[in-house]
Amino acid sequence: MAETFPPLSPARLLELLPQQAPFRFVDEVLEVNETSIVGRYTFKPDEFFYRGHFPGKPVTPGVILLECMCQIGVVLLGIYKVGLELPPEEHHDWLTLFSDAQVEFLKSVLPGDTVTVRGDLEFWRRKKLRSRVTLHLQDGTLAATAVASGIGVKNV
Repeated sequence: MAETFPPLSPARLLELLPQQAPFRFVDEVLEVNETSIVGRYTFKPDEFFYRGHFPGKPVTPGVILLECMCQIGVVLLGIYKVGLELPPEEHHDWLTLFSDAQVEFLKSVLPGDTVTVRGDLEFWRRKKLRSRVTLHLQDGTLAATAVASGIGVKNV
């Protein structure tokens, strides 16, 4: 059986997340384990994409919502899973890249909204991951769902 390593903390996961401002859509990791993750992000009213989507009545673009969902439900969960398999000195050698998704948008996310994203692992093998991901508004309303996949690749 393969060696396992201590779980990564939420703070360490955020350190290892490759996306940075202005394209990081994760403020905090609330909980994480081998099969699920929960994170949160607040869409600031001055985000770069609101200027053109849509002027005067801004709405968060679906592609940005999907990116937020995948950063938490795929990339961070993938980093956590890889962290259980590799020693700490190798954590920076790997990236978890988004590969595909089926997504449904149910409600608009507006400037200032805080969303909570939950990713539940459906598949993990050879650093390939598939998650069922949900995005809820601060009042608990389901705003989007996705089944999204990613794969761990050596960062050379």
